[in-house]
Order: sequence, then C-alpha cells, then structure tokens
Amino acid sequence: MEITEISGAPDGSQRGIRGVVLPRAEFASRAKSLKADGWRLIAEWAVDERRETRSFGVYAAYNKGEEYILVKIEAPEDDPTFPTLTKKFTAAYRFERQINSLMGVTPLNHPDLRPWIKHEDWPADAYPLRKDFDARKSLPRVEGDYEWFRAEGEGVFEIAVGPVHAGIIEPGHFRFQAVGEDIINLETRFGYVHKGIEKRFEEMDYAGAARLAGRVSGDTTVAHALAYCRAVEAASACAVPRRAHWIRALLLELERIANHLGDIGAICNDTAFTFMLYQCAILRERVLRATNEVFGHRLAMDRVVPGGVTHDVNAAHAALIRKALDAIAPEFERLVRIYEDNPSLEDRLYTTGVLKPETAKEIGAVGIVGRASGQRLDARVQDVFPPYDTLAPKLTVLTSGDVHARGWVRIEEVRDSIRLVNAILDAMPEGLIKADCAAPLAGAAGFATVEGWRGEIVYWVRFGVGGAIERCAIRDPSSVCWLSIEQAIKGNIVPDFPLCNKSFNQSYSGHDL
Repeated sequence: MEITEISGAPDGSQRGIRGVVLPRAEFASRAKSLKADGWRLIAEWAVDERRETRSFGVYAAYNKGEEYILVKIEAPEDDPTFPTLTKKFTAAYRFERQINSLMGVTPLNHPDLRPWIKHEDWPADAYPLRKDFDARKSLPRVEGDYEWFRAEGEGVFEIAVGPVHAGIIEPGHFRFQAVGEDIINLETRFGYVHKGIEKRFEEMDYAGAARLAGRVSGDTTVAHALAYCRAVEAASACAVPRRAHWIRALLLELERIANHLGDIGAICNDTAFTFMLYQCAILRERVLRATNEVFGHRLAMDRVVPGGVTHDVNAAHAALIRKALDAIAPEFERLVRIYEDNPSLEDRLYTTGVLKPETAKEIGAVGIVGRASGQRLDARVQDVFPPYDTLAPKLTVLTSGDVHARGWVRIEEVRDSIRLVNAILDAMPEGLIKADCAAPLAGAAGFATVEGWRGEIVYWVRFGVGGAIERCAIRDPSSVCWLSIEQAIKGNIVPDFPLCNKSFNQSYSGHDL
C-alpha cells in the first residue's frame, strides 16, 4: 500500500491528509476495515485519467475525528468498473450512482444502477464528466422512463409531488406510497436543476473559478467559495494571512445566522404560525443589510478569493455589525420564548419526522440534520482553521431527531454564532487580508472541508498546466442529507411532509451538480 502525504498550507491552517493508492480488488475490503475502526465515508468521485494512465481514478474520502484519508484505485479504460462500497457505507449508494451516470464507471454489485442526476431522456452512452464529452453540443433526446420503486397491497396508493411545486422553490420530485394518510415509503428524484457545474469548472482557471464555487448553492455562497479556495490554497501551498482567516470566519458566521433565522421562521410557517415567519424574516433582513453595508453584497458573494478576502473590516464596520447583532439578540430571545411556549407548535414539532441517531450515523448525515440526531460532527472542529483554533464553536447535539430537534439546533447555533461574531471582532489580528496565491503546479491536488450553515462541504480540486482545473469534485451536505428525509418521513402523515421537509431544508442546486 503506497501512502503519500498531501500537504496543507504552510501557515498550519490545513492539516496533512493521507493519500492511499490501493489495488482495485482491495477497495471494498479496506472500506470495511475503515468502518470497523470508526471512519465515515464523506465523499466518493471519479476522474477521467485516460490521457495519462489509460484508466479512470476512483476516489473515496474518509474522516475520523480530525483525520482524513483519501483512497484511490484505478479502473482500466477497457474495464471501467470498481467494487461497490454500498454494503459498507450507505452514503455510497448515490455517490456511486452519480459516478456511473456521469463518468460511465460502474460500481459492481451496486443494488440500484438507475441514472442519478443524468436523466432518462439522455443517451445512455453520454457521460458528461469524461474528457471527450463536448459540453458545447446539445444532446439528442431519447425515449426513457424512470423506474420508480412501488409498494403494493390493499389500500396502498401513490402520491406524486413535483417536480414543479406550488411555492417558489427549486424542482424536486417526491413520490409517496401511503395507506390513508400514513406514509409507508418515500422516494426522491432530483437532477432537474443539473447545471453541469463540475464540468464547467474544467473550463476555468484556479482564480476565476472561485466565482463559480460561490454560485453552487446560492444561499451558501461564502461556505462554498471558502471550501474551494482552501482546496486551491492547499494545492498551491499558499499561506493565507491570519487576518484574512478571521474575516472569512466572520462571513461564515453571518451567513449561518441569516439562514438559520430564515429557516426557524419557515418551519413555523409550515405549522401556520406565520407570526414567527415574519418576525424572523425581519431579523434575517437586518443581518443581510449589515453584511451589505460592510462587504458590499447582501450574500457576500465573491468576497472570498484564493489567498484571502477582498474586503477589510475597519472600526466603523465592526461597530455596525455589533449594533445589528445587539438589536437582534434580545428580540431573538423574545421570539424563542414564544416558540417554546406555543402549544400548537409543540404538538406539530415534537416526535414528527424522527431520524434516529443510528440511522443518521449509517446514512452519514451531517450538519444540523446530523447534530439533531446524535452526530457530533462539525468541520469547524474537525478541519480547523483560524480563528476556530482559538475560538471553538459550541456544538449542540441532540438525540430526539425530530423537527423540534432540527429547529432547536438552529436556535442554539444562532446564539453561538452571535457570540462568535462578537469574539472575532474583539480579537481580530492586524495584518494583510490577502496573499498572492500562485497557480498550483500541474498535477497538484487540494482537498478541504468547511462547515457551511447546512453542514460539511467537501471540495477536491486537481490542476493542469497554468492553473487550469482538471477536475473539481464537490459534495454539498445535501448529497447525503437528502437520503435522511426518506427515512424520517416513514410513519408520518402526508400533511406533515412539508413541515418535515422544511426542517431538513436541503439544497436542490447544491445537489444537482
């Protein structure tokens, strides 16, 4: 077994990651050993390396505590297959369907090889992530049907919801089997906003691609851009100034506050408690306006770049942010008391949409979904960069796994993010906000994780000549957490699905890459 070290940035902001190259036959057996030792599978992807090695590279990323391992095998061009990991890690179920659909590398003995992201009206031999696929040409349309799982029996009927919804949300298809109002099964189908983002990265250079990363999921622009930039900086050995790290964390926490406030109100709205929706929307708007005043954009889009950030924070900016949070904090606490003391909310939120801790662990749930179901996971703790090395976040971990738990994790994280923002402003170091980030050398690769407001975001980027991107693999938290809602909704009634779905609130755009 060959082991190499993937170096992090020289300022110590990114830790060494072990890279392991295995014989193809050992891919699944080593996965079994890793799981037995407490590792979790966080991502799986493929790379077209036929020009160099006449093979496809298949990669799996694992995490345990603060350690990461990247495992690679090669699948020859004339036999593009690999052993499936689905019997060891449930998270591999859709990772591998996507590899098969978009790269044309088949996981052997996978239980379900229906297309994923790639829709049934695309030609079967069209593999968009292969290097010889011309993304500028339109695909011919073919006839095809998606084979849904079906439940049969007396009284069983089917409800199809979407992909186009009544609300102004992105498209996703939810197909229920129910008896009366009781849901016995749910199958989800996505890919309707597949934009070819991972393919588009391959036409960009390392500097300009940060803009695209910030648009992978529009409500998570800071976290996605930051994960991409940290991967670039790891590959180029760029030392990011300490002050830049702190401003990045400031942006990350402001993004977390704004989105959690929006979600808390939206969860209440799905119980018809519109008062909380409006009040939380007001508080969210104050955060967005403060962000706009300081950084020139409500969502801080394009403010995180390779090497640092584009905007500094002066004393007046700090005072403006503090003033906004000082106004928000007491009002938020007043709303939390109303939230806690409302019997109608209690009746709808408790014991609804339960994701059991053992199920969450098996699926690989992360972020707010994982922590509400007993998973002590947060990339701010596991893949530490300043200022989280000195200002540790408080992790709220619950075990009830219901809608209330997912809402309460958000409440506690709003409180903690307000604390962190004030602590960052109190102790922000002086210095530069951006360093020169040289183009990574041809063949260099960088790996990074960042805790976005939904959860752990994963980026792996490999570079060609002149900093051109050869492959950018992205794993939004939604890629694993969408699996969770299919399990959590079983045994609930149909009218509770919108409420349960909102408590997960996963990204369609971040999933449909």
